[in-house]
Amino acid sequence: MSSPLLNGSTVPHLMRAVTTATAAGAARLAAADIPHSPADHDQLRSMFDRVDLNEHLRDLDSAIDEIDRLWLQHAVWFHHPQTIAHLNCPVALPAVAADALAATVNTSMDTWDQSKGATLIERKILAWTAEQIGFPREADGMFTPGGTTSNLQALMLARDESLEASGRIPGAAPRPVRAARLRILASAESHFSVVTAARILGLDDDAVVTVPVDADGRMCVAALNELVNGLEQQGLTALAVVATAGTTDRGVVDPLDEIAALCRTHKVWLHVDGAYGGGLLASTRHRGKLAGIQHADSVTIDFHKTWFQPVSCSVVMVREGRTLRHCTHHAAYLNPADTPEPNQVDRSLQTTRRFDALKIWLTLRTLGAEVIGDMLDQVIELAQQVADTLEQDPRFELVCRPSLSTVLFRWLPSDGTPPDDLVRAIRRRVWESGHATIAETVIEGRPCLKITLLNPEATHADVMSVMTLIHRAGQSLLAPSATYREAAV
Repeated sequence: MSSPLLNGSTVPHLMRAVTTATAAGAARLAAADIPHSPADHDQLRSMFDRVDLNEHLRDLDSAIDEIDRLWLQHAVWFHHPQTIAHLNCPVALPAVAADALAATVNTSMDTWDQSKGATLIERKILAWTAEQIGFPREADGMFTPGGTTSNLQALMLARDESLEASGRIPGAAPRPVRAARLRILASAESHFSVVTAARILGLDDDAVVTVPVDADGRMCVAALNELVNGLEQQGLTALAVVATAGTTDRGVVDPLDEIAALCRTHKVWLHVDGAYGGGLLASTRHRGKLAGIQHADSVTIDFHKTWFQPVSCSVVMVREGRTLRHCTHHAAYLNPADTPEPNQVDRSLQTTRRFDALKIWLTLRTLGAEVIGDMLDQVIELAQQVADTLEQDPRFELVCRPSLSTVLFRWLPSDGTPPDDLVRAIRRRVWESGHATIAETVIEGRPCLKITLLNPEATHADVMSVMTLIHRAGQSLLAPSATYREAAV
């Protein structure tokens, strides 16, 4: 029997294994005429309950067949033009090849002696990203599993910079006392990961101060100024302001230039959460929305959103690379301080880490950033077209004009039923049909439906067909005798 491990002698088996797995996925992808199967949780759970992991199957072909039945037949396909619920994108082909290559070599990015050239690829991508932001040469960064971790790392650096500075003041209180005075300011529409980060960092429950937003959902700079001044008067310390470049719901970009100026005046760390809007760095038409991002102290970018990369692929970038020293711990067995080559673990919250930079490297080398930017521009334009149509359609109420590629709206019942009452049920019915995926959220205290357009190959007609499904779902709720699933087909 040949070895089950990947080595030089098992390369033929590698080729067959990868071909088998890829063929199974490709066959289902090609046949996916709807976003996902209508199978529900109970149906799928019963299938998994019959699997005994203590009894292995006879070969890989059998295992792939099983995975096809359990997962692939019921997967949610992000490439489908009617999969428009969340910030999920179809992925660039070079990036898929990169993932396969990275898994084959199985490089770990923590130290030079485990990665060699992969470290240089990662460092070059980070330097390129810093240049796109407009950061100076001393900037640096790190790849992370996603925006939540990127935000956490940025706020950890901000916390430690603040505590280090306050600790140099003669007669400074002990570190725990000073930490209890720290506050993070973020808008009412910032990502929930800001609160999560504060908890992980050991800050008080009230450490995140909510900044009001204007009518468009953008952080109100005047209110921010009042809050920062108020904290100073209370003997509290604003350790960071978190501005958002592309809020999850409305997609708005906070006024980065004005916020940056305020932060400079008060000597407060500015973090820009650009997990969604970071793709605008590659846009030729909408790059100006990020004006002021170059003044941030740190920036989050999710390449697996508006850069069309497979999950996961995110970075946290810092204006001053020296601030990453707060992540450094030297272990004698791994990264001794006198190592002459770069060890990326010195800049990371992780130790073992995937070679995610290869995805964006192969994408840039094959397609170029301009193609990425053009694809993002297309979905932004599509969102505007959809909004134009909904404004003229009496069946729908547009909540606000799109800023990026999200569209917020409500279906309007013809019998006078409050539209808010039907939002969740409509979303559920559309989901259960398998013919589309849409989301729901709450804006200014009222529920609404939400679509997120990240497929540059989706058309206006594709989105309008989802609106037809939504209309039929609403009608079926008002007339329960109607069979929605049949109407959707």
